Amino acid sequence: MAIGVLALLGFQLVDSAFVARLGTAQLAAQSFTFPLSFLIIGIQVGLGIAIAAMISRALGAGQEVRARRLGSLVLLIGTATIAFLTLLLWAIQTPVFASLGANAATRELIRGYWAPQLLAAWLGAGLYFGYSLFRAHGDTWLPGKMMVVTSLVNLVLDPLLIFGIGDWDGLGLPGAAWATAIAFSCGLLVLGRRLRETDWLSWQGLGLEARASARPFAGIAGPAMIGQLMPPLAAMLAITAVASLGETSVAAWGLASRLETLSLMVVLAMTMSLPPWLGRCYGAGDWAQIHRLLRLALKVIVVWQLVLGLVMALGASWLALALSGNPEVQDDLAMLIRFLLPSYAALGVCMIVVSAGNALGWPLRAMLMSAARLFIFYLPCLWLGAYLGGLAGLAAGAAVGNLLAGLAAWRVLRRVLASPRRRATQGNAQA
Repeated sequence: MAIGVLALLGFQLVDSAFVARLGTAQLAAQSFTFPLSFLIIGIQVGLGIAIAAMISRALGAGQEVRARRLGSLVLLIGTATIAFLTLLLWAIQTPVFASLGANAATRELIRGYWAPQLLAAWLGAGLYFGYSLFRAHGDTWLPGKMMVVTSLVNLVLDPLLIFGIGDWDGLGLPGAAWATAIAFSCGLLVLGRRLRETDWLSWQGLGLEARASARPFAGIAGPAMIGQLMPPLAAMLAITAVASLGETSVAAWGLASRLETLSLMVVLAMTMSLPPWLGRCYGAGDWAQIHRLLRLALKVIVVWQLVLGLVMALGASWLALALSGNPEVQDDLAMLIRFLLPSYAALGVCMIVVSAGNALGWPLRAMLMSAARLFIFYLPCLWLGAYLGGLAGLAAGAAVGNLLAGLAAWRVLRRVLASPRRRATQGNAQA
């Protein structure tokens, strides 16, 4: 999964790097769409969390027939939900982007890009729901491999569709979205064929299963989706602060956002692969194994993100030079990298705790932890920093917010697991 996430996020960063070669205006236009793209991703990830949690718990309890019905049900609900959301975002694009600070010229650039980007988002959501089904059944190899394949297809198509070939001038900014849509379509064809070869789906008794599972599904998916919607909302609020600093800062912030997700590849891989394992242990009542898994995951995350963040901070100038041709954007991006990247060790701890909470039956605590991270720690520190020190202060404030959120998440995890740990210890002693 780490390899797959690296490929998927890597092509998104390369996608932005290609767009940056079109000009600062095009990169700023793409950057304004990121919060709404994250909104779609938040909904699909929330549904995916519920898919993986419920199916893995059913499998852990030996309820294979129910797991098959759940697989079919959530695929239908998930794709329909994202389709409705993309249509809504297309209809309200003008007031939304205006409220985010995009001027008339930028909104005109966004309009040509937004329709194919929404199509790509819907196709990507369908692909993600398929990945969630495979992960729930313990297969992370195919999703990881398909992430690599779709990334390579996108990487080949990006320069062709953006810049053209021969006498054809290309599509410009919309070409980046069309390349992604075609890549995701190829992935869906392969994934659909593989699903037909499994016995993980059942179309009988879906009505009864929907009524029986609606409440537990909503109990997981509701808080998970709210928790996943908070980062896009925070991103919208953050970009309004960045927009007040100028178009160059918006362009640099957009590249930094892409780099953030890429640098968190191991964390994201764990948030995908760890919950199904935790869900099975939860269904079987094996709390001792849950404690071992979480301790190992947190150690790996802290060490990996600290080392990676420090290395990237030291090479910030060269990294910014590779991602942008504008010297002003390069300077702003290098500064953001130096402040933000090392702080993602703490952010990773918070993400793992939230992911574990959704798998272990306390989604409300996970949602509240997400809210605290963004609206108590991250955004207030970011706004205060921007007020006091411009873009440099904003970056420093965001880093401090990440650190405080990570410490708070660690304290919450220790408190919540204290009682199960005692039960697991007593059970081992009796055995």
